[in-house]
Amino acid sequence: MNKLMTSVSGVRGVFADTLNPIIAIKYAAHFALIQKRHYPEEKPHIIVGRDSRTTGQAMLHSIISAIISVGCDVTDLGIVSTPTLLLKVQESDAIGGIAITASHNPPQWNAMKFVDADGMFLSPEKAEYFLNSVENEIIWAAWDSMGKITKDNSAIQEHIDRILAIPYLNLEQIRSRKFKVVLDSVNGAGGLISPYLLEGLGCTVYEINSEATGIFAHTAEPLNENLHQLEEAVTFYKADIGFATDPDVDRLSLVSEQGKCIGEELSVALAELFVLPKKRGDIVVNLSSSMISDDIAELFGVQVHRTKVGEINVGKKMQAIKSPIGGEGNGGIICPDVHYTRDAIAGMALILGLLAEQDKPLSAIVDSLPKYYFAKDKLILDASRMENVMQNIPSFFEGYQLDTQDGIKAIGNKHFIHIRKSGTEPIIRIYVESESIEKSRALCEEAKKIIERASI
Repeated sequence: MNKLMTSVSGVRGVFADTLNPIIAIKYAAHFALIQKRHYPEEKPHIIVGRDSRTTGQAMLHSIISAIISVGCDVTDLGIVSTPTLLLKVQESDAIGGIAITASHNPPQWNAMKFVDADGMFLSPEKAEYFLNSVENEIIWAAWDSMGKITKDNSAIQEHIDRILAIPYLNLEQIRSRKFKVVLDSVNGAGGLISPYLLEGLGCTVYEINSEATGIFAHTAEPLNENLHQLEEAVTFYKADIGFATDPDVDRLSLVSEQGKCIGEELSVALAELFVLPKKRGDIVVNLSSSMISDDIAELFGVQVHRTKVGEINVGKKMQAIKSPIGGEGNGGIICPDVHYTRDAIAGMALILGLLAEQDKPLSAIVDSLPKYYFAKDKLILDASRMENVMQNIPSFFEGYQLDTQDGIKAIGNKHFIHIRKSGTEPIIRIYVESESIEKSRALCEEAKKIIERASI
């Protein structure tokens, strides 16, 4: 049996193994009770939505049952992207929300991501408080205090309208280009929103894997090795660009007009390149994001702020310093003119804006940027050993500058090695970036050996 994963990112597990309707009820009920206590002056109302996973309906009904049974009303958005739900919570009087999605995990997984009243995920402090409360007794509401259920089908269009209203987005210029776009939604929630945004931007859209069945056509994480079908489709249709999203549509990967993946790491960089000439301000990215953000920041005379991995950490820092653009290097673009959360749909609009403005093919824009190369790996490690291993790792990195705010990041000359525990899976992740793929791969292998030695 796997371990139920609980973290600032929510509660995640394999359905019918570590996650089931009873567990969903427990966490949803306690979340609703905590939100009621935190917002006693507000009408208790929570918004829920889900991705397309086959276990989503079972999770949804369990979660709704729990919420109304502790005296909160529920609005059910149906199958929506996670950023759609977050925006809906932000724009409503709800005291919170629950996104039912395991993001990029395989289809047998499901999860709950808990959203605060501001439309952002719970802060680390509040998440810890919530997770520590789940073994307490649940105070169920009386028969005459039950919550009510409503459905809302407006959230997707509201999200699209918000993106089209980005003030520096030149809609006429984008529409005049009549871009040909191939879209791979991996049978997740993206097929219900992404085509409509792209059509609103005047694109001819060729869809693959758009049916929201939850039976993913390929491995759900939008990494280069999983996007061969998209590469072939871009070539076949002679498209200008290919977009790939994960099942809950908060990560965006790109394929150039040449039918080649350019990697999700460049999604945020290209968004930065488009936004900064129009809204000057410091960039915020996480510790594992590419060094290319430093080069782009230098080009525009701004600074880069790096946070712990996790969009709540990036988003809160962006709010604090009024950053105009940022995100996470896994394709998680955060555009504050929409909201302070990762949003692949908003990212599509920004990148099409860049293509229209520069009037160059995507491959040419990418070729003009500095070149860095990532190597990534992961090691499965028993959860009981992780803390001890992470404590031993720094001793193997003499001569490096170390950043320990999130795992261990060893920073060298034009390269870094970042080793951290995953918040969503029982693994240790390794991120390496340098100026050559050979060096990055060699450093990644060395990092794996370091972890193995640290575990002895």
